[in-house]
Order: sequence, then structure tokens, then C-alpha cells
Amino acid sequence: MKNITVSLDDELYRKSRVAAAESDTTVTALVREFLTQYTAREQDHVGETDDRTRAVLRVIDRMRARHPEFRTDNLLSRDELHERGA
Repeated sequence: MKNITVSLDDELYRKSRVAAAESDTTVTALVREFLTQYTAREQDHVGETDDRTRAVLRVIDRMRARHPEFRTDNLLSRDELHERGA
């Protein structure tokens, strides 16, 4: 299994954590489910893949431009990340 790093703005991160907790799951599981469904759907639309890939890359570039201060050393610890209801 591979690990990836995803950068989110604070509000999306907060909403994702709340949604995951309400579903008794993790943000990682939500992302995994999304990517599983997305790639399965993409197999049905092979011709559209290049356009969508370029669109996603443009969004990623815009997010990096908006948040150049983002660093991995300012994230929550693993214990803090998995605290629920505290």
C-alpha cells in the first residue's frame, strides 16, 4: 500500500474530519473511497481522462500558489489527528 500527502485548506480539512467522524471512519478512508469510485468511473470515460487530469493539475497548482507557506512540519501529530470527540 502506498501513502500520499494531500494538502487541504483549513475549512475543507475541518469539514472532512467532521464528516469522517460522523460516518465513523477516517479522512483517509473517505479519500480512498473517492479515488476508488473516481478511477472506476474514469475507466468508462477514457476519452475524457486527459481533460480531467489537466483540470485536477490546474486546481493543485492554484492551491499550491495560494498556500506557499504549507509545510508538513506544522501538521497535527498522529495522536492529535486521531482524537475524536475531544
